[in-house]
Amino acid sequence: MLNRLLATACLCLALPALAQDFHAGNIAISHPWSRSTAPTVNVGGAYLAISNHGKQPDTLLSASSPRAGMVELHQNLNQNGVLKMRELKDGLVIAPGQTVALQPGGAHLMLMELAKPLKSGEHFPLTLTFKRAGKVTVEVSVDDGAAAGDAHQH
Repeated sequence: MLNRLLATACLCLALPALAQDFHAGNIAISHPWSRSTAPTVNVGGAYLAISNHGKQPDTLLSASSPRAGMVELHQNLNQNGVLKMRELKDGLVIAPGQTVALQPGGAHLMLMELAKPLKSGEHFPLTLTFKRAGKVTVEVSVDDGAAAGDAHQH
């Protein structure tokens, strides 16, 4: 009986950490994550979902992190069978009522000039800047199992 109570108490204490939801104005950000990087690689990607619960569009303008010298918003495009990546210099619009997933193979945040590799199990801050909602800092989990079966790598 005591073991069940302890297990339940531990689970209840862990639930807020598992939620990984962040808010700024009408914007909600959920499950920010990244993959680990090899010791010789100084770039990586950050992924998350952005929901707009407002009545007006908002735009993700930029991002920054102390773990990267530079963070850019990128989009992968398939042009005639060739996968190309381009920066979204004007940002990413999130329409009212819409959820946009930044994910491998699509729009994502490119972490460049990493000072040290990202290691599975660690966390790092990432600040997102929106046109309307302003700035929000999220905690990115480095989780190699977050997109199991996805072969896309930077």
